[in-house]
Formats: sequence, structure tokens, C-alpha cells
Amino acid sequence: MVHTFDPCTHRVACGVLGFIMGVAAAATWAAPVTPTPQERLFQIRVCDRDTGRGVPLIRLTTTNHITHVTDSAGVIAFHEPGLMDREVFFDVSGHGYTYPKDGFGFRGVRLRTTPGASATIHVDRVNIAERLYRLTGQGIYRDSVLLGLETPIAEPVLNGQVMGQDSVQNCWYRGRLYWFWGDTGRPSYPLGHFAMAGAVSQLPHQGGLDPSVGVDLEYFTDADGFSRRMAPLDEPGMVWLDGLFTVPAPDGAERMLATYARMKSLNEATERGLMVFDDDKQQFIRQVRGDGHWLLYPASGHPFSVRQEDDRYWYFATPFPLAVRMRVRAAWEAAIDPGAYEILTALSAPNDVQSEGATGGEMRPRWVASRELIKQWNGDREGLMKALKDEKDRETHLIDVESGSAVVPHNGSVFWNAHRRRWIMIAVQQGGDTSFLGEVWYAEADTPVGPWAYGRKIVTHDHYTFYNPKHHPYFDQQGGRIVYFEGTYSHTFSQAKSPTPRYDYNQIMYRLDLDDERLTLPSPVYESGSPDQGFRYLTGAQWRDQGEVTPIRVAFYAVGPERDVEGLIPIYAKWEGVSTTLTARKEANATGAFLLAQPADETIQDDDPLRARLFEYIHRDTGARRYAVDSLDPKVWNRKAPVCTVWKKPSTPTLMDWTAKPCNTTD
Repeated sequence: MVHTFDPCTHRVACGVLGFIMGVAAAATWAAPVTPTPQERLFQIRVCDRDTGRGVPLIRLTTTNHITHVTDSAGVIAFHEPGLMDREVFFDVSGHGYTYPKDGFGFRGVRLRTTPGASATIHVDRVNIAERLYRLTGQGIYRDSVLLGLETPIAEPVLNGQVMGQDSVQNCWYRGRLYWFWGDTGRPSYPLGHFAMAGAVSQLPHQGGLDPSVGVDLEYFTDADGFSRRMAPLDEPGMVWLDGLFTVPAPDGAERMLATYARMKSLNEATERGLMVFDDDKQQFIRQVRGDGHWLLYPASGHPFSVRQEDDRYWYFATPFPLAVRMRVRAAWEAAIDPGAYEILTALSAPNDVQSEGATGGEMRPRWVASRELIKQWNGDREGLMKALKDEKDRETHLIDVESGSAVVPHNGSVFWNAHRRRWIMIAVQQGGDTSFLGEVWYAEADTPVGPWAYGRKIVTHDHYTFYNPKHHPYFDQQGGRIVYFEGTYSHTFSQAKSPTPRYDYNQIMYRLDLDDERLTLPSPVYESGSPDQGFRYLTGAQWRDQGEVTPIRVAFYAVGPERDVEGLIPIYAKWEGVSTTLTARKEANATGAFLLAQPADETIQDDDPLRARLFEYIHRDTGARRYAVDSLDPKVWNRKAPVCTVWKKPSTPTLMDWTAKPCNTTD
């Protein structure tokens, strides 16, 4: 048989053979596989050295000034061409946190930036409060998402198309927690809207997140998906709400109210009044329209509910400076009537704007209906408002428990705390050391109006603003030992050279442990009685438990016996004859530790800003014992040796309201 050569057949055979050989070669020499996005990134996690938790808002800066900021998980997804897979030095900094210096004084760390690998940096917390996460704005968990990590909230990178928003207001209403914020930014244009944004969330017992993890906000949005205006008005101007509270309407249904201001500028209101939430429209509508001075205190702050015997009131922590000076009965007819709002003041007639003096130089303020005050001032509302502001400015400040310096609380909140059994204030300082409105303080008082005396700084920001902080009492944990608060982080009113990307003009949540020893603050020890009847000394809790409402005086300040503080000694109390005896020695018939104080210190000078020796005095006629840091008339009183060293009384008038009993925050 003769075999002939067919070129077509030959080409097919060669092609098949080539394909087979190519497949074999591909199996042996595979083409390079493109790495996943996560494999291209170097993960850096910044943790609190004590808790191990990731810390948001920590800045890592390279030697050529490339700055990355940790997200709410404390994570950075690092990818910088030219700086990968090599040793890179990162300067480490962050408000309220620090990193150790090296031998040359640099606070930073050198890391090998291997793609797909990770590293952890531990920072030390200087703040007493712990920074947890950002609540609002774009990219809350940006870097975690880039790295493929799990995130705790449903919308980790953009929620309601909100880029940034101003200060928070809350209200528990019909079984849901409502959130409202001021001016709100959007992605598509530099101007967003200026009529309050809103959202709702569930509390943990309803299935919501634990507040240590986050808050799942469900925004009210418009047709485009952007946060919609919750308090729209037809007239021009920004609309701001504050003072949110609830009362029964005439038909018996619970309604949510808010005071509002239509602003011509940041400092000038065109009108003020009251809005009511329309449950069908899911937005606020104007209920009462007034001029620029609807209430005697223009800003209402954050209200809280109290009981007065058989009645219920809303008390308002009025800001600028922060003080509880206004209240209204929790009834519809009172809430819509500006004349029914009561003012705590010691002002009398317009020709005598000095405080009404009381015996012993103590201030005796009283609650007076606005209508009555305006009548006393012959209708001069503007003059009265100025006098009230001057009175509050003059009398409102805290004392730094470390230095004795005066601290003006600009704005914040006041709520009852079950763990401390006292009212607690969380407020930002006006004119702080490192930031004009960035230093946050903590204080305690026995009644909602005071006496507010000593405070402790709990958060600091280095040349950056953190204004209008608000405590969220419905998030309190462990019986109130753990509290949560948020505030507005903004470069406005600061010396910041540039805004912090993503974080600026947004809300940040902090957590505070009230058992932290650094929050040990002196509290009032009260005195009642007379030389004939004898003198009693009681703490605020003892006075409240006895149901007393009669006038008492603050004698001095000391630390409560529930604290365990190194360097303080117990002082015991017992009743002898016509008086209480205070002694540093536990004797027969003495109670348990009545208070804690410092040992008697003979070296303390009269001009010490904080401390003073507590002397025992014996009345020359009646034998009554009395304890004071001030000198008493030697013709009447015989001074004995000092018992201990205590803290001084503030020079400002003492405000008290023992009739106010706290209500549940979700009542």
C-alpha cells in the first residue's frame, strides 16, 4: 500500500498534539494568580493596652507625612506603592492616648509592611473615658471592610447617605429610641439639609446591639435615600431642635414635643416655639410659634423626668453655661404655654437684681412661673432674660479637683445615676487648656440643681473640638456603673490645621466606668440644727433617705464611705448629748465610717485652693459641738484640735432641690 502525505491532516494532527502539550505545560507552569484585595493590604490594628480593644481615631503617620486614621475597630488597611514589603516607621498619636517614646523622643513604631500580613500596636489610654466608635458619617468601618473583616453594624460604610451631622438629641417615645441631629451633610453636594435629621434604634433588651459594640441606626430617608428633613418649615433659615420630651395630649395619647429655633445665623434666632411629632408624617410640625424669645432660657438642652410628690415634671439642663434652671409640669396645657415654664432663680424686683439673702449668707432660690417673673419685671422680658443669664453666668462653675481652678461647663447633660445614687453631669468645658471646646468633665450632685462643686476631666482633645456631649442613660450597664456618652467631633472652634477625614463633624461614642478611682470626688456634708438643739451632720444619701426637705447647710466636702481610696482615713460619727461627734477614732456607739478624709495636716495654709483643716468647736454656753473649716467667733465657740483635712466649700451660692425624685429614663 502506498501512503500519501495529506498536509491538512498533518496540520490537524500537529494542532491536536500542540494543544495536548500546551495543557500539560500549563499544568506545570501556571500563570501568576492575581492576589485578592485583602492579600494586597497590610493590616494594622491599634489596641488599648489595658483592654485589648481596638481604638478608633488613632493617627499613624509615615516619615513623608502620609497619615492614616484607624476606623471604629482600630484598624488600618495599609497599601502604599513604594512602601510595601519593607520596614516603615509610623508616628503614633491620638486624642487621649499615647505611645512610649524611643531613645530619640519619637513616639512611633517600625513595621514590616508585608502584603497579606498584620501587626498590632498597643497604646496607653490617658483619658479616663474610653473611646469606642463613631456613630455617624461615611466609612465608620472602612478599613475593616477593605480587609474583609466582620463589622458589628448593618451599615458599616454609609447609612442614610450621611457624610456628617451635628449634635444629638434623643427621646424615648412609644417604645422606640428616637435620635435627631442638626445640620447634615451629603455625598453629592457640599450643602446637605438644615432641618434636623432623624433615626430610630432598638435598645438591647429589644434586640438592639449592646452599646459597647455599636448602634444600628434606621434613618428616616427621602426618595433618593438621603436623610430627610425632620422639622421642615417654609420660611428660610436653619431649624434646630432641642429639649425633646413627652406628655399626654388632650386625647390621652402620648406625644413627643421639642422646642425649636429658626436661625438667621449661628447666634440669632428669627423665631422660637414648640413643635409636635406627627406620627403619620413621621416628622415634626409647628405647634406654637413665638418670637426669638419664646422661653426665658432660649436653649432647652436635654430634659429629664422627675416626680414632685404626686406630680411629674420635666427639668431642663439649660446650656451656655450648663445648669438646671428651668422646668415644666408634664402636662399638655403646661407644655404649650411659655408662661407655665418655671425658672429657678433668686432674682427679685428689677430694681434689686441681687440674690434674696438668707440666713447665714446662703442663697434661697425658688421656682417661679415665667408668667409671674415677667409680671414682677413689669413686662420687661429682655431685661429679665439678661438678668437671668448674668445670674447663671456668675454662679455656674465646677472646681477642678486636681488644681482648684474654676471650670465653666458649656453644655452637656444631667441624669440620675442609680449606681452612684446621685445626679451626674457630663459636660464640655468652655475655654479648656488644649481645646476651647474639647475637654469633657464629670461631676456629681445630690439634687438635680446642685450643689455642683468638684469635677474631674475625663476626655481631652488636642486642639480639636468635641462639643455638646450627651450621656445616654438608657444604655447604662451594671446598675449604672458603666455609662455611655457621645459628642460632636469637629475642627470648628479649634486650632486644628485640617479636619480629620471621615471623622470630622460626626458623633463619637465614649464609655465611662464610674468605679474608676480617679472619679473619686468630694461631696457635701450637710449640717442642720442650732446651738440649743445641737448639730447633725449627714451625707446627701442619708438626708434623702430620711425624706427631709427642710433647709440645710453645706458644712464642708469629703469623700463618701463607699469609696476605697489610698491615703484617706475613715471618720466616724456618734450622737453625744445635743450634738454629733466626728472623730478619726472608732469609739463605742459610733457608726460605721461616716466619711473619708485626709489626715489632719498642720502644714496646710489658708490660701490652699482645695483643702482645709476641719476643726471641732464647742459652744461655750450649751456645749454643742460644731465642725467647720472657717473660723467661728471665739467669744461664742471654743476651738479644739483639727479632726481631719477636708475639701473647701465653693464660693458660689448653694442650689438644692430635695423634692425632685428621679423617674425611669424610659417612663
